[in-house]
Amino acid sequence: MLEIKNIKYSYSTNYQALKGVSLKVKKGEIVAILGKNGAGKSTLFLHLNGIYKPDEGQVIIDGEELKYDKKSLLKFRQKVGIVFQNPDDQIFAPTVEEDVAFGPLNLGLPMEEVQDRVEEALVRVGMSGYEKIAPHHLSGGQKKRVAIAGILAMKPEIMVLDEPTSGLDPQGVVGLSKLLKELNDEGITIIISTHDVDLVPNYAQRLFVLDDGLLIGEGTPKEIFAKPEILEQANLKVPIVTEIFQKLEKEGFDMEGDYPLTVDEAKDKFLKLLSKN
Repeated sequence: MLEIKNIKYSYSTNYQALKGVSLKVKKGEIVAILGKNGAGKSTLFLHLNGIYKPDEGQVIIDGEELKYDKKSLLKFRQKVGIVFQNPDDQIFAPTVEEDVAFGPLNLGLPMEEVQDRVEEALVRVGMSGYEKIAPHHLSGGQKKRVAIAGILAMKPEIMVLDEPTSGLDPQGVVGLSKLLKELNDEGITIIISTHDVDLVPNYAQRLFVLDDGLLIGEGTPKEIFAKPEILEQANLKVPIVTEIFQKLEKEGFDMEGDYPLTVDEAKDKFLKLLSKN
């Protein structure tokens, strides 16, 4: 669905943000890109629909190389929608409905279809009834939902979210995770940038780890979190659930080399340990 081939990008002669990144994302996957601040995650994302043009390398979507003329960019941005970390960088219209309608209107769609898309997108993100509200009156979590609605109204095949849980309270994080799973079940490929290792195992099928503009790890959550050398290099830690069971092992419990990553896995593991001891 999406392939990145040896992308290199420099902000200046003194700072190369991406140093030859290559990766593939399959249709229908949810993948997460992990890395500390400054690793290159946001820079990489801005290449995925042509906001940035690489110094070297290619972005290939559905087998077609991304081109940078106006017509090509419009075509590719229908397929790949990006939700920025700060929704204030994305929301600019006087009202919520005008903001969500901006993309579909630029596609030249009939007004009736635009209105249908806006209504459907706002229902999906739980913001129906806020159509006439000015975005600056919304909370941070509500703004993020409006930003997602604006992308959904374009009916993308791939949705890219940069630090989607940033600024959300715990309830907002749970709601967003549920929404992303629902969208993925409907066939949207989802790519997420994050450093929230506790949340990643709940939805991501594969992880990519970036450090200093280089891809240093790729695999399932189980595979990546079992490699302390990668986590240490990327300045990441294991999920808190995993850390608890590592400490239990040091107290003499036999983990059989398998640490849980999520609460559900922890419950099953704990019941198994109780039955053995």
